[in-house]
Amino acid sequence: MTAEVWLPIAPEEIEGLPEGPRYLFWDGAEEFPADPADCSFYVVPYMKPAGIGVRPLPEMTSVEVVQTLSAGTDHVQPGLRHLRPGVRLCNARGVHEASTAELTLTLVLASLRGIPDFVRAQDRGQWLGGFRPALADKSVLIVGYGSIGAAIEDRLAPFELARVARVARSERTTARGPVHPLTELPSLLPHADVVILSTPLTQETRGLADAEFLARMKDGALLVNVARGPVVDTKALLAELESGRITAALDVTDPEPLPPGHPLWQAPGVLISPHVGGPTSAFLPRAKSLLADQLTRFVNHEPLRNVVLTTGA
Repeated sequence: MTAEVWLPIAPEEIEGLPEGPRYLFWDGAEEFPADPADCSFYVVPYMKPAGIGVRPLPEMTSVEVVQTLSAGTDHVQPGLRHLRPGVRLCNARGVHEASTAELTLTLVLASLRGIPDFVRAQDRGQWLGGFRPALADKSVLIVGYGSIGAAIEDRLAPFELARVARVARSERTTARGPVHPLTELPSLLPHADVVILSTPLTQETRGLADAEFLARMKDGALLVNVARGPVVDTKALLAELESGRITAALDVTDPEPLPPGHPLWQAPGVLISPHVGGPTSAFLPRAKSLLADQLTRFVNHEPLRNVVLTTGA
């Protein structure tokens, strides 16, 4: 039987797709392109409202691979309970590192140097001078040291930092230095001028930046979240922002999208971008390359890249 592959990018736009499978385009439309029960390789539509990507999963009785085009897979995992054992879930490691790291650096520099204040002053025709914090000589803590966390440190390297500390789920050593386990966060937070969250959303990291976490941050520190909104306790963050003790730059929020009138919009000392870490001109070329490679591996029965989990394992 010919394998069916559901793609959210038109197959004729992807160079290097292997011959053999039947390629079908589906980007979250109301109607499915075919019977989901016949799909062997499912690529989840990218940047769609919650629930769209998991909608066909209960009917995908023959699927062997679920591939996301996002670094995180939390939006898909609730639907995995409908799948038979042995289905591989793969993420888009290698697609978003450059763009997300660029945005992280943008948020850090814009927040420290007061760029939002300058833009507002420009709208008023006001020359707003004065001293601002520099990134040079600061201590940075990266919480979540996977490929995105490492890409962030790569871009921080030229900025003459005093120190970079790294935290991940498990302790290890890298070429740049040690990676501390999450259990050491309480002792590391008080020393960081900038705390960057780039961890996946898991049961362990949901609400990680809670009131206790934020209270341990030093006065005047900057919290940057490019992970997932629920990694931060929004109520606790609002209390700290309104006190003026810390500042924040958020590419993700909880809730998301942030609704009009939410107090986070007007909180002092916060810069908000609308979850734009991944969608840049760098996305499509990297996503197409990943899909061509993964599907070639799939057709040739070779090991897939970026396997996050296997159902039933």
